[in-house]
Amino acid sequence: MHPASSQDVAQLVKAAYGSNFGFTVSARGHGHSINGQAQTANGVVVQMSGSKGVSGMASGRKPPHPRVWPQERFVDVWGGELWIDVLRSTLQHGLAPKSWTDYLYLSVGGTLSNAGISGQAFNHGPQISNVHELDVVTGKGELLTCSEEQNSEMFHAVLGGLGQFGIITRARISLEPAPQRVRWIRVLYSHFSIFTSDQEYLISLHEQPASQKFDYVEGFVIVDEGLINNWRSSFFSPHNPVKISSLDPNGGVLYCLEIAKNYHESTASTVDQEVESLLKKLNFIPASVFTTDLPYVDFLDRVHKAELKLRSKGLWEVPHPWLNLFVPKSKIADFDKGVFKGILGNKTSGPILIYPVNKNK
Repeated sequence: MHPASSQDVAQLVKAAYGSNFGFTVSARGHGHSINGQAQTANGVVVQMSGSKGVSGMASGRKPPHPRVWPQERFVDVWGGELWIDVLRSTLQHGLAPKSWTDYLYLSVGGTLSNAGISGQAFNHGPQISNVHELDVVTGKGELLTCSEEQNSEMFHAVLGGLGQFGIITRARISLEPAPQRVRWIRVLYSHFSIFTSDQEYLISLHEQPASQKFDYVEGFVIVDEGLINNWRSSFFSPHNPVKISSLDPNGGVLYCLEIAKNYHESTASTVDQEVESLLKKLNFIPASVFTTDLPYVDFLDRVHKAELKLRSKGLWEVPHPWLNLFVPKSKIADFDKGVFKGILGNKTSGPILIYPVNKNK
């Protein structure tokens, strides 16, 4: 079914709940859920994203477009809206959501049912920490508006609730003035403990003024040279490949700290200085600083380039499972020893990302 409104979804779920035979209903955003959760047997899949109004109750109608409230700094969006389209709508008003995922071709309802984590989470919290209000269709087909103040139990159950408590049909998302450009930096480490202590130091600055912290802190593990030279690479060009052996004579695992500073054309003159003073406090391998400067949208949409490359080679529409884990700070060194250096060793693998997050966010 291709719904055009919350009422369409509520009507369907109500019919399923009240039916003598009963039938299953599954909500599908962009189809990235695991275990076939976006499918259902002998039931109805509610196609929340890309609804063209081609079948079901919505014939000819389409879901509402994002509605931006510039003064209040929030946007109301349909649950099936893709984050890339939310970004395009808010940028028309010079605004943007605060917290992101690395990949933007995911639905709002989908990431809010999980958490929504990227390199901004240390500062703003995950996407679920940046929502003012939701419209949710419950398992009985009731349509509830919920927030911290109203139906708060439902609000907190649905955010990060893995789609188990209802279908998100509208979300009201917090916005901030959109930066224009991003200084994107990668530095390398051969010692995990130094890498993590630098990550931890950078996220401890979250309460400092914008000029005294980075806006994005992530990192990844490099277990083979193919990864450093190919993956998401606007940095390490094939003409100038980085050799792990040249940085770590033992040919071991390397760690890449990925940091970014947002700025406006008007403050461009101070960016170099701000970045320099932050980098001075870090302990990366000297001469391993790789920097690029790009428009804000290109930075946020960086993974899409890699997707297009993989699609052209027929490597996108294949299973590429991800495992996401929260690891406490006290156990991260054991994880490095047992997994990065142990299980993986120097084997070729897909990307291994490390997002440092403040627990209080």
